[in-house]
Amino acid sequence: MPNHKCLTFTMNKADQPFNEEFKPVAPPEAYHADADWQDKVLYALAQLGEGTAPDTAAKLTEYEPNEAPQTLHRQAEQVLQSLYSKGLIKGNEQDGEVSYNLSKITHANEGGTDPALL
Repeated sequence: MPNHKCLTFTMNKADQPFNEEFKPVAPPEAYHADADWQDKVLYALAQLGEGTAPDTAAKLTEYEPNEAPQTLHRQAEQVLQSLYSKGLIKGNEQDGEVSYNLSKITHANEGGTDPALL
């Protein structure tokens, strides 16, 4: 019987802060008023599909009507810029403004596969 060796990988504790900071983001399935700002902003952006920080802040007013608009704008700007700078969300820069998106596929891919090329 062959002698198989199992490889086990352990995460270096020094890597944990990096892995936590750069883990993939996913918007929550529902809005929760007690969530952190990142989840709130991601949820609002997911509802928009694509939008700037002001667009996202405006969407947040629907969920946070008692919060000052300046606070919502500041939170949206900080969260979106941070995630974008880390490469965790996409954005299209135009005229000095970034329109952010979560790169969700919203339309079926067109085309096919040529079996001869497989």
